Amino acid sequence: MSLLDCFCTSRTQVESLRPEKQSETSTHQNLVDEPTLSLLPPSTRASEVICSTSVSHYELQVEIGRGFDNLTSVHLARHTPTGTLVTVKITNLENCTEERLKALQKAVILSHFFRHPNITTYWTVFTVGSWLWVISPFMAYGSASQLLRTYFPEGMSETLIRNILFGAVRGLNYLHQNGCIHRSIKASHILISGDGLVTLSGLSHLHSLVKHGQKHRAVYDFPQFSTSVQPWLSPELLRQDLHGYNVKSDIYSVGITACELASGQVPFQDMHRTQMLLQKLKGPPYSPLDISIFPQSESRMKNSRSGVDSGIGESVHVSSGTRTVNSDRLQTPPSKTFSPAFLSLVQLCLQQDPEKRPSASSLLSHVFFKQAINSTTSCVTLD
Repeated sequence: MSLLDCFCTSRTQVESLRPEKQSETSTHQNLVDEPTLSLLPPSTRASEVICSTSVSHYELQVEIGRGFDNLTSVHLARHTPTGTLVTVKITNLENCTEERLKALQKAVILSHFFRHPNITTYWTVFTVGSWLWVISPFMAYGSASQLLRTYFPEGMSETLIRNILFGAVRGLNYLHQNGCIHRSIKASHILISGDGLVTLSGLSHLHSLVKHGQKHRAVYDFPQFSTSVQPWLSPELLRQDLHGYNVKSDIYSVGITACELASGQVPFQDMHRTQMLLQKLKGPPYSPLDISIFPQSESRMKNSRSGVDSGIGESVHVSSGTRTVNSDRLQTPPSKTFSPAFLSLVQLCLQQDPEKRPSASSLLSHVFFKQAINSTTSCVTLD
């Protein structure tokens, strides 16, 4: 049993998704029972067989959710020739604007270009008439955001945060080494497979520093469709001045995500953009439970788009069967204490001056990650 499975089952009974339950829509109670940790990413185990481009080879089991401004439906499906469970994302291209089509194209191209165990992989992409079908590994635990909503409304333990963030930062380091800024690091873009593999998704926001064969020092482009990701964005990205921003803006987002995982809340979620920017510029770096940066009067997750990530653009909402949290319990963060190592990690990431933030590579050597020792694939480890 994986460490993550132990954490989840201690809160509530985890229900496996079986073929005979395909009519049920309580989708992410579909955590796989007692997964066995594998040292190989899903793409290594099954990519050679999950390459079918025939609709008849995919038996849709249940709709997991919807995403990309409701243009994409996300399904758990079975690849009938092999019996492998997969995720199928279906998008009606006729309803997409030109900008949305470009975002889809970027995500699809990049998913094939990048090859890293901690980056989400698309196995097969094909069209059926005006419909785009994207086949990817089934991530049984969904997103880290969904785990928060369902099992950890008051925040995760440091052990679980350590394993999830370590895999995410490894994927981020790979992107940075390839001259790319992710620009949408958040819990709903961190996916976890049934065997504990952590992968980064949300590649439609990604921006390359390499243009016409030259690597630029800074970017001045503001990410499209960015309203929902603004709470995680760095002050220099929001500020949009002549200095621009670089890969260190992602490190700031790691710090915000760490606060999100630790508290179960999204920092700055209900703030107006101007107030948010002023708060981020004010400094000094806030703590993971600084009361001033969290929503107070309404549910923590009211405006969050977190959930099962579609892998294309924004994350998707989970079906109504998922257990929700009573909003009157979530008005203030719980009383918590954190280790000096975790506080140090957060404060380093949230430095106002990007030059004072560590690189993704340096961050992996931080003392907080010393116990995340699965250096091969950065899976959520066995206990």
